Amino acid sequence: MLTPTADLIAEAYAAGTGVGAFNVLTLEHVQAVSAAAELTGRPAILQISHNAVRHHHDDVTPLADAALAVARQSKARLALHLDHVENDDLLHRTADCGASSVMYDASRLSDEENVAATRAAVEWAHAQGLFVEAELGEIGGKGSAHTPGVRTDPEQAAAFVAATGVDALAVAVGSSHAMRTRSAELDLDLIARIRAAVPVPLVLHGSSGVPGEVLGAAVAHGMTKINVGTLLNVAFTGAVTATLRDAPTTVDPRRYLAAAREAATTVVADCLRATTA
Repeated sequence: MLTPTADLIAEAYAAGTGVGAFNVLTLEHVQAVSAAAELTGRPAILQISHNAVRHHHDDVTPLADAALAVARQSKARLALHLDHVENDDLLHRTADCGASSVMYDASRLSDEENVAATRAAVEWAHAQGLFVEAELGEIGGKGSAHTPGVRTDPEQAAAFVAATGVDALAVAVGSSHAMRTRSAELDLDLIARIRAAVPVPLVLHGSSGVPGEVLGAAVAHGMTKINVGTLLNVAFTGAVTATLRDAPTTVDPRRYLAAAREAATTVVADCLRATTA
């Protein structure tokens, strides 16, 4: 059933557990998340990134409509979230497209500009009843919040939350975006220190590169929302490749899309078990 993101995150935050959030590109991705959530009996967040919107000719509506339809019919509780939104045009479509939350990404800007832009986005979004996630920008001159090797300072994170009013904060603790191998080493002590300093739920981006048992440890140390994207695509594309390798004359896309959906379902289920146990 369609559920507000804020409800899923608030419940996980209060219970000290986690909620998985999965980036979707196609209807099969959406169906895989729904199937895995039903299989495991756990809630999940369907995420549509700004990059995915660009892929769909800069129109969020078709994929969002598909996600909403699946969520409403699912036996699991599913939320719809817009991820890494980089401009106000898409931000202002969040409520219209049916999403209940948005990750506003002004991290490419200077610290001062990031704070100002994020604060303005939060003020607008809260007036629409939306939940807002954000992330820090440049950290100590060392790069963006998810550049390999960069770490979030707890005091800086607390100051950013106070200055912007965001509802959740993505922090840098050892993972990075688009990792294809699960080899990231998280700083669990840092997660605990940030959790103690920051009064809102923490978000782990780049979770595709984190081993399942470490995801569970990250949740135990204070992470709440666990974002996964590349891991689904690795499984999805691997299944398509294997199907076409084994049956190179296949022309019916249903055959390899079904295999891809099944592979993605398995990955999502594994992540849900690791992060919400």
